[in-house]
Amino acid sequence: MGHGPMAMMPGAKARDFKGTMRKLIQYLGTYRLAILIVLIFAIASTASNIVGPKILGNATTKLFEGVMAELGGTGSIDFNYIGRIVLLTLGLYLISALFAYIQGWIMANVSTNIAYRMRRDISEKINRMPLRYFDGTTHGEVLSRITNDVDTVNQTLSQSLTQIITSAVTVIGVLIMMLSISWLMTLVALIIIPLSMVTVMLIVRQSQKFFKQQQDYLGHVNGHVEEMYGGHIVMKAFNGEEESIQKFDGSNNMLYDAAWKSQFLSGLMMPLMMFIGNLGYVAVAILGGYLVIKQTITVGDIQAFIQYVRSFTQPITQLANISNILQQTAAAAERVFEFLEEDEEIEETKTPIKLEDVKGHVEFKDVHFGYTPDKIIINDFSAEAEPGHKIAIVGPTGAGKTTMVKLLMRFYDVNSGAILIDGHDIRDFTRHDLRKLFGMVLQDTWLYNGTIMENIRYGRPDATDEEVIAAAQAAHVDHFVHTWPDGYNMVLNEESSNISQGQMQLLTIARAVLADPKILILDEATSSVDTRTEILIQRAMDNLMNDKRRTSFVIAHRLSTIRDADLILVMQHGDIVEQGNHEELLAKQGFYYELYMSQFKKQDEMVETEAVAA
Repeated sequence: MGHGPMAMMPGAKARDFKGTMRKLIQYLGTYRLAILIVLIFAIASTASNIVGPKILGNATTKLFEGVMAELGGTGSIDFNYIGRIVLLTLGLYLISALFAYIQGWIMANVSTNIAYRMRRDISEKINRMPLRYFDGTTHGEVLSRITNDVDTVNQTLSQSLTQIITSAVTVIGVLIMMLSISWLMTLVALIIIPLSMVTVMLIVRQSQKFFKQQQDYLGHVNGHVEEMYGGHIVMKAFNGEEESIQKFDGSNNMLYDAAWKSQFLSGLMMPLMMFIGNLGYVAVAILGGYLVIKQTITVGDIQAFIQYVRSFTQPITQLANISNILQQTAAAAERVFEFLEEDEEIEETKTPIKLEDVKGHVEFKDVHFGYTPDKIIINDFSAEAEPGHKIAIVGPTGAGKTTMVKLLMRFYDVNSGAILIDGHDIRDFTRHDLRKLFGMVLQDTWLYNGTIMENIRYGRPDATDEEVIAAAQAAHVDHFVHTWPDGYNMVLNEESSNISQGQMQLLTIARAVLADPKILILDEATSSVDTRTEILIQRAMDNLMNDKRRTSFVIAHRLSTIRDADLILVMQHGDIVEQGNHEELLAKQGFYYELYMSQFKKQDEMVETEAVAA
């Protein structure tokens, strides 16, 4: 019996196994010929392996007969015959190995190509997905589909598919060869299998609960370590080391206990299976010897039969494990196909508008919008931005300010009403052409792993180095870039931790300057920086907004940044409750007045006190 079945932990199961496997088979349609060749080579390789022991048994029988003849003085060993048998067997095994290599190589190419196609399809799908999907789905969930789920499908196709074929062919072929030698010995060998399975099931039933505990406690330990690492400074500042260590020790001890029990039980599997397998060998050897004495079978048949018994249990185990692997594969493939079948953005217009000369006139006409149809958050929004004007949108958190920007750039489509640019509905533009009109500087800065020069050039990839530096100078970036090692060629790391938050913001402004957009959007651009950096950022933004060819939308909680706006829209609960310039709104002493006084009354008093003291 040799090695017994190895237990596998049950993985996630697909909700629709048959439907998902049908989709996966359809996805494999392009590779039908390659998979057919793999099937043929897998069957040929397995068949060559199965026939080998039977032929080699003839050599053993001939050797035994020759030895007995020499002892009886009636003949000698026919080494020529034995040599031919050994060479034939060796040739079969070489052919089997060659076929196995070929089918493995082909299947590796197929599975790699499929993984490539899946990742490409997911990547392209991401660009066609509406933003509302990502509002309700974590980034980690999407990344898991493009990495873990695709890897699971890839590994199954490259390994398990051919293993299913070879295991099934091996079980059937070996069983036929065993029956051809002796049905009685086959029956004895088969009786051992249920005993092995029962032993495996009993051990797995006990060990699975500890494996599950091990995964749970491992998650607790990893989560605690990640939490403490991420908040290391805070933990140190509040002297939380002792509490952290105690919590870690508690989780680690529970993990140790569960891991020890699971490993102990799974470690029992192999010795018990070897013991049961050896019982089978003993039974087969005793019965085989008896049948040889009765001249029912030959000595070579016993040798071949023992080889078959050894190679019979393993494919059964593999088939049992593969059923679990297929469940995991179906679950992974289901998640991939679910993503690929998600609703996409509304189709582009067939007759898009191409504006040769963009003025920057923006109008919101009776706009209604809700992230879900049953909850409208923008109600009858109407406003107009003249070309070259600076429009400020202010209001408390949740008033709908950022939502208006998302609608303007068509990250979402309005439920009713329209948004017009130079008199044309934004839905009459392609999304690509529409977004080329805009430049954005957001509250959350985004810089990628590249040089300073490359990060600024992201605003206009074809810009020259001189144009990049000019944009940096306009954004007040150039002076501090020269203080860094390598200057514009300094590489930012993934989290840009080697520069400050204010410097990151100035770099994104330089990027917008370089893009030279017709319409500019500044969303909370100074919300997370100090006062001195705010002044620099404000100057950089002024350089952007003072160009009268450019219409600017500014969203800010800090009202100091929008005093000189041509028009201020005051929003509350999705409605414009007031509009006008700074002086007009203060004179009304309404909602804007309350916002302004709450922010600047104390600040103005502090400034006056400092001036008197000076």
